[in-house]
Amino acid sequence: MLGITFEGGASRTIYSCGIMDALLEEKIYADYCIGVSAGAAFGVSYASKQIGRNHTLATQIMNRKEYMGAGNMLDPKNRCYYGLKYAYDTVPNKILPFDYEEFAKSSGLYAVVTNVKTGKAEYLKVPPDDKEWMLLRATCALPLLFPMIEIGGQKYMDGGIADSIPYEQAVKAGCDKNIIVLTRPLGYVKKTEAVTKLAAARYRRYPEFCEAMLTRAERYNECIARIMELKAQGKVFVFTPRSAFGVGRTENDPQKLERLYRHGYNHAKWAMNDLKKYLNR
Repeated sequence: MLGITFEGGASRTIYSCGIMDALLEEKIYADYCIGVSAGAAFGVSYASKQIGRNHTLATQIMNRKEYMGAGNMLDPKNRCYYGLKYAYDTVPNKILPFDYEEFAKSSGLYAVVTNVKTGKAEYLKVPPDDKEWMLLRATCALPLLFPMIEIGGQKYMDGGIADSIPYEQAVKAGCDKNIIVLTRPLGYVKKTEAVTKLAAARYRRYPEFCEAMLTRAERYNECIARIMELKAQGKVFVFTPRSAFGVGRTENDPQKLERLYRHGYNHAKWAMNDLKKYLNR
């Protein structure tokens, strides 16, 4: 049983989109898919088998001010760096149609969210009939840049805060082969940034959530160490970018995103023989 895990990273996840398309071209379909933040938001197009959809989104839509930009935060009905209705409704339902039917027939995708009250990760399957993508909004809800997203009476934010690379969920689901797609170069060490401390002050009413933010870097680095140990043992297959090529969290320059996408696509093609050997062992 094959599992695939997509790390988040907002615009940096365009690297993963190149890998997704290369896998789809080779008809490598996972039995269990899980993603965090943008890893889930882009991962649904892998689950729906829509080759090139994420590429079009990155190179033709993400640079529109309606999609992302500081101006969106000034809208009292939006309060988000991203245009929520535009990105999660207008785009998938009108501009760049999502194949809901194929997605429903597939194994689907699980998205990680962080419960604001408990500070714990929850692993929820993306509903194939939710055309406003509330779960994807929740998994992508970066502190300070997004409002809290309410689902079933609970408030959620970015899943990466509680579990940045949820490959263990694929293992628990019974996957004996696992592909893990990271968005940081090999050797990256996460540190607690000043903006994280600012966010902790902003959400101080939720102490467990703040604790999760402040301990995230340490837990992330420990997780990477475990993944690299499993990789060395031949138990998982890991993709990591050589570089992010200057692409930051909110990058929307089509040329930069094109370069990062191509890096992911070419990396997957280059590694395809080794990947198939791993899958066929």
